[in-house]
This record gives sequence, structure tokens and C-alpha cells, in this order.
Amino acid sequence: MNPITLFFTVLLAVAGAFFYMQQNLTVAIPFLIMAAFVFFSLKMANAWEKFVILRAGKLQSVKGPGLFMIIPILDAVAVVIDERIQTIAFNAEQALTKDTVPVNVDAIIFWRVDNAERAALAITNYRQAIERVAQSTLRETIGASMLASLLSDRQSADAHLRDVIANKTVDWGIAVISVEIRDVAIPEALQDAMSRQAQAEREKQARVILGSAEAEIAAKFVEAATIYGDHPAALQLRAMNIIYETTKERGATILIPSSMVDALNPAKR
Repeated sequence: MNPITLFFTVLLAVAGAFFYMQQNLTVAIPFLIMAAFVFFSLKMANAWEKFVILRAGKLQSVKGPGLFMIIPILDAVAVVIDERIQTIAFNAEQALTKDTVPVNVDAIIFWRVDNAERAALAITNYRQAIERVAQSTLRETIGASMLASLLSDRQSADAHLRDVIANKTVDWGIAVISVEIRDVAIPEALQDAMSRQAQAEREKQARVILGSAEAEIAAKFVEAATIYGDHPAALQLRAMNIIYETTKERGATILIPSSMVDALNPAKR
């Protein structure tokens, strides 16, 4: 019972009891009747609530938020609908992907009641129905997807799940806001195989890069050899530069064959 209904009920009941104690039944009885009427008829809905009212078994109205009155006996509150955004976690265990890989997928759906009348009258338990629809749709999506796309492109899978579930639940007055796949678990043996495959791909790429570098280096050596062959003096200058670079370190001793010294001295040729 909401506080306002309780307040008015107690107030009228106290007034009736006071007049009853004064043996003034003519005044006491109406107060007691009004207290009973307020107790059974005055309702209050919170800002996020909708009350579906049936009168003699037929839909009378949808009330809320705020205070409202119903007719006792004739009217009945069929269901109270919470219109806030709600979440349901669901999963699919040992579901086979399109390439026959068993996976365990955990997901969560964000939804809200968009039409309280439909949610109350079109289906018995809309929350349970949403969970069942979400699970079946998740399995259908997994079965139509390759494992690689399911792991790498979750945003597309989320959008597909949201659209399909929304189309199935729109007649129940349910609006699906979003669906998010939280985790995709694959068997440990397959994880090891995928890890080895990824490592092999990285090694292959590294070898390709190394081979490309070796080819570039070889091309540069061929180009340098051509230049040195056409210009012997350039080769001599390069040799002298190498000797200079190796003798810059303190304490280094370089032994050079006399033939090499003669080769670097054109005057002795």
C-alpha cells in the first residue's frame, strides 16, 4: 500500500472510530465506509510504472504515473508494468558455428516496455519470452556465422541480434535497445591450435620481410660492385675509409698485408 492511501485510510478510520465512540453512528458509519473505499480504490503509480486496469474482465484503461481511483469489485489491477530499461543475461552453450566449431557465448540484452497494454495482454510472461527469444536467436546467429567473423566482428553480430530480436518482440510492446556479446569461449585444444597458427603466420611474415630486406641489400651490393668496377679509385677510397673506421678505437692494432698497401698506392703500380 502506498503512503498516501494509507494516510487517508487511517485518517478516515480514526474519524469513524471517534464518532463511533461518541455513539454517533449516523456520522461514524459513512466515515468507515469511506475509509474502506479509499483503502481499496485509491492507487498511486510511480514515475516508471503503468497499471493495467480491467473492468469486469475487459480492458478499462492504463493508469499512471500518479494518483488514480478504481472501482472496487468491478475494477482490478491486472499487472503493474515497469517501463525502465531492463537487462537480461543469456547464453548459448556448445553451439556450433557455420564451420562446425563448438562455442559458448555469453550475451546481454537491454530492453524496455514500450506499450504496457500489449505487454500485459498479448503475452503471459514477457520477460521470460524475451529471454527465450534471445537464446534461440543467439543460437541461430552462431550457426550462420564463421568462427573468425564471430570473434573479430562482434559489432555486426550485436546489430544483427538486436534487429532480429526486436522484430520478434515488437508485437508484445517490447523495444530492444541493444544486444552485446560479452564473451565467446572456444575449446582449449582449438585455442592452442589457433595460437600455433597465429605464431606460424607471424614467423612467415617475419621471413618474408627478412627475405625482402636481403633482396634489397643484394641489389645494393650489385650496384656498388658495378660502381667500384667502373671506378677503381672509389674502391680504394672505400677500403681506406674502412681501415680508418677500424683504427678509431683506442688500443686497436690492425695488420694489413703489404700487397694491400701496394694496391692502395697507385704510384707503385
